[in-house]
Amino acid sequence: MDFLNGTYYCKMDSKGRVMLPAELRKQFENLGMSEFVLKRAVFYNNLEMHPKNEWDKLMAKLKKLNPFKKKNIDFLTRFLAGVRNVNIDSTGRLQIPKDLVNVAGLQKEIVIASAINIMQIWDKEAYEAFLKESSEDFSDLAEDVMGDIDFDDE
Repeated sequence: MDFLNGTYYCKMDSKGRVMLPAELRKQFENLGMSEFVLKRAVFYNNLEMHPKNEWDKLMAKLKKLNPFKKKNIDFLTRFLAGVRNVNIDSTGRLQIPKDLVNVAGLQKEIVIASAINIMQIWDKEAYEAFLKESSEDFSDLAEDVMGDIDFDDE
């Protein structure tokens, strides 16, 4: 397996520390992931946790943007706002910086959900509201996104 898998319900303490479930830590270990980059998401009020190797690939692509185009600099400034390097400590906890806790509106109960090569970190109520809100349109979205993929092509 070379992707992350699962949805995990966790609790965050008042200092922004989250004990990661053993199953998730095991996935990180099996995939050789020990360093991560934490950032606010682009489209929703949540956070993204990128394994460092995946983040480096993304940065290599973004490095190619022309720095003399204002829209490129505007994008990079917003995209990289609040970015932090984080590690899982020896007890299996993730420390979420206070400013990112506030940006994502994280409360005590959070959800850590896989998105192939990154993990999304949501406030539990926001995550459940998002799923409920988008469930009616999911079949149309699935068709739009996946409908033209040739699954016989490997």
